[in-house]
Amino acid sequence: MSDLFSEDFVGALTSLRIEARRVPRGGRHAEHHAREPGSGIEFRDYRAYTPGDDVRLVDWRLYRRFERLFLRLLDEVRDLPCYVLLDTSDSMWLDDARRSTAARQVAAVLAAVSLNQLDAVSIHPFGADLGASSGTVEGKRGLHRVLGFLEALEPAGRTDIRTSLGKFARLPQRHGLVVVVSDFFDDAGLDAVWQAVRGLRHRVALVRLVAASDRDPTIDGELRLEDCETGSTVDVTVTDRVLTRYRAAVAEFEQGIEQIAARRGATLLEVDIDRPVLPQFAGLFPDGVLRV
Repeated sequence: MSDLFSEDFVGALTSLRIEARRVPRGGRHAEHHAREPGSGIEFRDYRAYTPGDDVRLVDWRLYRRFERLFLRLLDEVRDLPCYVLLDTSDSMWLDDARRSTAARQVAAVLAAVSLNQLDAVSIHPFGADLGASSGTVEGKRGLHRVLGFLEALEPAGRTDIRTSLGKFARLPQRHGLVVVVSDFFDDAGLDAVWQAVRGLRHRVALVRLVAASDRDPTIDGELRLEDCETGSTVDVTVTDRVLTRYRAAVAEFEQGIEQIAARRGATLLEVDIDRPVLPQFAGLFPDGVLRV
């Protein structure tokens, strides 16, 4: 175990669950209950037959009794592939890599939850481009493989969410849950984030990394600010008026992310990088369950 994934951290990754409102057809049996008539063995209910339904689900004993066609609805338990798109751009490694540490721990939590439910997991780092993935990991014993992959990640250049997520969207993946873990700061702006998110043909959750210093920086005076990803600089005189305008811009950005999540029908979570990650998930997962 390492400072990034301590023994206590790994040991706590056993009680959280993801519950999907709808699970894609196909794949392996796992722990998600599909809402459609399935091929399971647990009886749930009856409903009237409609043209196009699978006649194999007709209850012929009821037909002989009532001379009407009814379907037996059986719960089918399926897996929900989980694809974690993890921001590893250069800015994530500033200030002792606090953002990267929080992001990788979030990815570890999500992977552990999915693996505990017998779901397949893959980690896809991105920065200037979509990086090499962890490959598909399955089974509860696969967690250490995921942790090793996360431990070895390195800075991946400037942030380009539209290019990175666009490449992922074109991969031949079975439909599942995509979780994007990022601060969503991109030079191309919120429109690029929206274009990237709307192109994901999966159920989507966004995990936004936040910090108090992003919303309320403690700086003043004559400063030269340098973009850690592009190297561009700007000279600025920080006054109360400038800070007020900055805070208003941050609030507008945060509102924009909320609107993107709402338009896409995505779950939106926030994780404070200045606080331990695991205790925050107690609040993010009501009753231990994240419903997506």
